[in-house]
Amino acid sequence: MTETRALDLVDVRFEAGDDTGLIEGFAARFDEADSYGDVIERGAFAASLAEHRAAQTMPVMLWSHEPGDVIGRWEAIEETGEGLKVRGRLNLDVQRAREARSLVRSGAVTGLSIGFRVRQAAAGANGVRLVRAIELHEVSIVSLPAARRARVTSIRSAASAVEQEVRMDTSTPATAPDNKPASGTGSGDGDETALADLTKRIASIEEILARNEIRAQRPGATAKAATEGLETRAFTGFVRRGREALAADEVRALTVADDTAGGYLAPADFQTELLKNLVLISPVRQAARVMNTSSGSVILPKRTAAPTAGWVGELEDRPEATPAYGQVEIYVHEMAAYVDVSVKLLEDAAVNIASELSADLAEEFARLEGVAFLAGDGVKKPRGLMVHPDVASVANGNATTLQGDGLVSLMHALPAFYRNRGAWMMNAATIGAVRKLKNGTGDYLWRDSLADGNPPTLIGRPVIEAPDMDDVGSGTYPVLFGDVQSAYRIVDRVAVSILRDPYSQATKGLVRFHARRRTGGDVVKAEAVKKLHMAVS
Repeated sequence: MTETRALDLVDVRFEAGDDTGLIEGFAARFDEADSYGDVIERGAFAASLAEHRAAQTMPVMLWSHEPGDVIGRWEAIEETGEGLKVRGRLNLDVQRAREARSLVRSGAVTGLSIGFRVRQAAAGANGVRLVRAIELHEVSIVSLPAARRARVTSIRSAASAVEQEVRMDTSTPATAPDNKPASGTGSGDGDETALADLTKRIASIEEILARNEIRAQRPGATAKAATEGLETRAFTGFVRRGREALAADEVRALTVADDTAGGYLAPADFQTELLKNLVLISPVRQAARVMNTSSGSVILPKRTAAPTAGWVGELEDRPEATPAYGQVEIYVHEMAAYVDVSVKLLEDAAVNIASELSADLAEEFARLEGVAFLAGDGVKKPRGLMVHPDVASVANGNATTLQGDGLVSLMHALPAFYRNRGAWMMNAATIGAVRKLKNGTGDYLWRDSLADGNPPTLIGRPVIEAPDMDDVGSGTYPVLFGDVQSAYRIVDRVAVSILRDPYSQATKGLVRFHARRRTGGDVVKAEAVKKLHMAVS
């Protein structure tokens, strides 16, 4: 008789009566060998969690390890005696998050999984690998069948640039407590059962890796109608023919925007492509920390004065420590644009309309937000890094020529923590001038990248090209240096909302698509960056 033991991977629950999307559970457990012979030791996450706290970041909350499916944010992650305990909140403005909440509540999905890199490991007894230090990247809610979850405990993928291990934690040991096979009537039966299970695991992993490889190689503009999801088919049909021509299930698949009557949110594939374009075009978004919100503004608490202490004698009065605290409020603003597309083009099935709209809207929205994140005045738009009154400047010493000494002074005006995480930001014309600078021995301060994908460096720190920065000139601020991720926070409210207008331009044979996006940004740590001030001639 074959004996089986089924245990939930994690304890996942919502607060009773709570409809805010709060979720908590264990994403990993300590001192239990998985089927690969890995044991995560207590304290393995400590260093990584400390780094996240210092940088004011948090591992992201994903659906099934898909980078484009951010479904909320983790609010607390800590190590306990049992394992890695997480607590977070689903963003119920996101369709995928609402689906995840429904699946968890029904008990259909009870899995949490971590994406990480192993920093330190050692060989243990009987071939076990003891994992002692982990760099934690993300924690996902996963939706694999119960039988597969009980067996596939770890998936290792080298498809990404950063080799990452995606682990499905399980509370079921690889063997029974007496170190005998958990099933089978004898050693021979146990070996055959173990071999069969291993074969199934390998086949499952190969299937997952094959799907990931296909996704990685697929061009962004390729249309595969046969494999499109319902939301993608519905959105494409809405773009080409309007809501009236959609089937009932396709109409239900469209998500009405919360604060735009008659608008529809683009499907997940469309939003992912759009965000990819924004990262490439808007350098501040690439360097800053980005978060999502379901409100019109975000309030972040901030310490404005540190506590003070002093040396005292045995019986002397102790001084009072008087820290001060304030807050930074980031408002979410709206930008909008419209695109006219000919009816003839919409009727052409060979044209991927979603891809074309993605490229056009990404270019326009990126142009707007790129300028605002640097030079926005905060009126109906984000407040920019270069105009914030708390961002200090360092003098260059010359009105028309960049000085190497000025750049060195700018770099060392920052505390070591921010300096060691810092990056330079300047436009193409300024980069051209900086590349000509030399030190006293005739060596260039600029260093080109030695490998594709790595940025060039200036005095050992990477350089980000920002086309909206000032040119070198009298009284301008052409160079920014510092830890932009700590200094600047971007808040996204609505990714993209599309409204189809087939009437106003009908006499011209055009359909007008109105698009809107809500985002905000502001400086939260002005001390993390400095700007170079050219002298006034």
